Amino acid sequence: MVNNNTIHPSSLVESGAVIGSDTIIGPFCHIGAEVKLAEGVKVLSHVSIAGKTSVGSHTRIFPFASIGQEPQDLKFSGEDVFLEIGSECTIREGVTMNPGTLGGGGVTRIGNKCTFLANSHVAHDCIIGNNVIFSNNVMLAGHCVVGDFVIFGGGAAAHQFCRVGHHAFIGGLSGIEGDVIPFGMAIGPRASLAGVNIVGMKRATVSRESINAMRKAYIEVFSRHRPIRENAQALKSEATNTLVIDILDFVLESADRPLCIPYPD
Repeated sequence: MVNNNTIHPSSLVESGAVIGSDTIIGPFCHIGAEVKLAEGVKVLSHVSIAGKTSVGSHTRIFPFASIGQEPQDLKFSGEDVFLEIGSECTIREGVTMNPGTLGGGGVTRIGNKCTFLANSHVAHDCIIGNNVIFSNNVMLAGHCVVGDFVIFGGGAAAHQFCRVGHHAFIGGLSGIEGDVIPFGMAIGPRASLAGVNIVGMKRATVSRESINAMRKAYIEVFSRHRPIRENAQALKSEATNTLVIDILDFVLESADRPLCIPYPD
């Protein structure tokens, strides 16, 4: 179904694809039969969108992106799986995004107003929040969960099943092997926690009082006098600041990966 769109004659839009109004599809693109593009989507050129993929309104997809091809999971055998991309996202050159797998819930989901710079990758079953930024060559393995307003520096990579809390910052070329707390800063080839993201807090207009409370909580949680979860549980019994409680809940949640922690002194 095509309504009020500009579709270059060199592109192939398969029968069954749903194309919203005011969508632009540039030259040499391939849009699969089960793809849904909302209104105002721009697919610039040489883009492949396949599978049961939906793309939210006013998202832009740049040349040579490969979106919705089958997941890179050797167990995949053609099941019905999905990729959902939010509105107002920017997906730059060479980006790859895969749908979910049955073992991971069947859906890869990306929020609104996210930016994926050149050659970054989102693997199967990842759940990504809103306003997330992937710099160039960022690699996210399967089953990762990324909160809102997270920034990944260039060349960063995350191990499968990792969680990255909201407003975290991942330094360039960092390898994330464990879960990064909300507002955490993770840096290094085998990344360690390097404190809380003060710059991110200021950008999010977090009050000075809350910043001070989170810095204090960070020190107490990662104190080596007893196990981290015990520290978090003890602190939660008296915590009142909602952002501190976010961090404590994140630490106390059951998870598949260990926590990313500060490097030993």
